[in-house]
Order: sequence, then structure tokens, then C-alpha cells
Amino acid sequence: MSDRALEERLVAGDRRALEALYDELAPRVYGLARSILRDGRDAEEVVSDTFVQVWRTASSFDPARGTLAAWVVAIGRSRALDRRRSGRRREKIREREEHEIASFTMSEGVASPSEGAVTRAAVSGRVGPALAGLPPEQRRAIELAYLGGLTHREIAGALDVPLGTVKTRIRSGMQTLRERLVSDRERTGAT
Repeated sequence: MSDRALEERLVAGDRRALEALYDELAPRVYGLARSILRDGRDAEEVVSDTFVQVWRTASSFDPARGTLAAWVVAIGRSRALDRRRSGRRREKIREREEHEIASFTMSEGVASPSEGAVTRAAVSGRVGPALAGLPPEQRRAIELAYLGGLTHREIAGALDVPLGTVKTRIRSGMQTLRERLVSDRERTGAT
């Protein structure tokens, strides 16, 4: 099928045209996204997002500006770059939140990492019970990070789980911990 015929069918809403375009270009979009993101799952999502956008905006394709393939690949590239920027932004927010909760935790009686590894017994006041109330996998990851002084990569190795899982457990646990500590502080009027 020619590009022109494919384009016309796509603009007309023919799903088979989208399927043909997907079969032809998905590997190229995936390869580009993977090279930008360095992650297969994210690249797969970019491919999916790209073809959803192609389907929704097919009428905006202008053959005077280039080929249909170039347009699809450009959409994929844009999606991958957006995802990379978004990931960096999320990582900065996560790091800031972890720092804030760590600072809050330190003020509750936990020694700083520079003072060496701190045992669980050193966790005092409201932090201990709040930490104990977390799901075990979140609590363990937080303990290894903040009480054991391990990096996320070291925790992943120690727990034999993917790095992303460790980051998710710590982030989720820290959010829950912060909410509990703030709620407890507001309820009791403690400073």
C-alpha cells in the first residue's frame, strides 16, 4: 500500500491502516525510544502513546512537510523526550521528599547517617511506631536506606529486587510515614 493510500485510509478512520502503519513503524519507534530512555518498558509505553496520538491526530498530518513515517517517528521521539524529562522531574521531587522526611525523622531522634549506621532501637518517639506500621517490604527498604546507610542499588542487591522496586517502596513508605507523622503531630499538638 502506498504512503498516500495509507494516509488517506488513516485519516478516514480505517483501523487496518493504523495496524499496517504500526506493523511497519513500531520497531523503529521502539528502537528510538529505547535509545533515548534506556528502558524497554518505558519505550513500549512510548510506542503505545505514539500510535494513540497518530490515530487521534491523523487529520493533522501534512504530506507537504514530510513523509508519514517521518511524522510518526517525530511523534515517537517527542513522546520519548517528554517521558525522559518527566522522569527526571519525578526523580527530583522524590529525592526532595525523601530528604524532607529524613530531616523530619532526624528531628525525631534518629542519628544522622554521618554518625554511622543506627540500629532500630535508636528510633524513638512517634517514628518507631509509624515505621513499624508500614508494610514489611517498605519498612525494610527504608531501614536499609536511612538506618543502614545503603544506596538504592545496594538495597536492590540485598533484597534481590529490581532497582525500580526499591525506589517505589522507599517513596511510598516515606509518603505514608510522613503522612502519619504529620497527622500525629497535628493530633497531639507536638512540635
